[in-house]
Amino acid sequence: MTDPTTPADFRCGYIAIVGRPNVGKSTLMNTLIGAKVSITSRKAQTTRHRITGIQTLSDAQFIYVDTPGFQTRHSNALNKTLNKTVTGTLDSSDVILFLVEAGTFGEADQQVIDLLPKDVPVVLVINKSDRVKDKAVLLPFAQQVASKFDFAAVVPVSAKLRFQLDGLQNEIKRLLPENPPIFGEDDITDRSEKFLASEIVREKLFRFVGDELPYTSTVLIEKFEQEGNLRRIFAAILVERDGHKSMIIGNKGARLKEVSTQARLDMEKLFGGPVYLEIWVKVKSGWADNEAGLRAYGYE
Repeated sequence: MTDPTTPADFRCGYIAIVGRPNVGKSTLMNTLIGAKVSITSRKAQTTRHRITGIQTLSDAQFIYVDTPGFQTRHSNALNKTLNKTVTGTLDSSDVILFLVEAGTFGEADQQVIDLLPKDVPVVLVINKSDRVKDKAVLLPFAQQVASKFDFAAVVPVSAKLRFQLDGLQNEIKRLLPENPPIFGEDDITDRSEKFLASEIVREKLFRFVGDELPYTSTVLIEKFEQEGNLRRIFAAILVERDGHKSMIIGNKGARLKEVSTQARLDMEKLFGGPVYLEIWVKVKSGWADNEAGLRAYGYE
């Protein structure tokens, strides 16, 4: 039944955010909804799951879906699964945001364009436009990319600086169908705290270990308990080799301690209460190329 307090012309729908790795998809979604539900790092392929961020206004509910960057460099089971997540999300969305980095368009961007469905409105979002010193080159760049697909709108933005995000949201709202809200007005994601905890640990892992660590490392939450306002979280970092394990632990455990401390602080901020966090590092070779194992670790 329709909520009598919902305006008759209320708009609601799913908005997929797609693009090659590292164009700022997760940063854009986090900034739009005003909360960090999708992790970010400079490391390509940080986002591995279909993550939903929800923003509810008086006349619209935006359900953003952050997707993994479409991967062409590796062909193991993990990347095949991630690419399947991208294509599945495109077909089930009401609006698609196709992100490119201002001034940069290459083969990887074109491969994403080739996946875009013709029956769903697509907005071309030119992110990181603040980094282009000569603004005169933005218009011809936008025209060049816009000529490659029938886009419903073209919007240059800076997700990091919030530049033009209100204009982007107005374009999205115009394209959304008239529907009542799907989620509650205070919901910001459909993911559990347990899932968000594993993502936060993985983000800190990528940030503090950086390019030394293969992207196939992942995080499992082995136990998640809540006692009043206190959350007790026990996490395992899975790596494929013993050398990766010592890399994460660091000299006398210093690096793992930093990962744990920063992850705990982020969790306390997001969950609004104290967190007790323990992290172990475990070696499990071949996990990223085993389809049954991937499903066991939560990959769709």
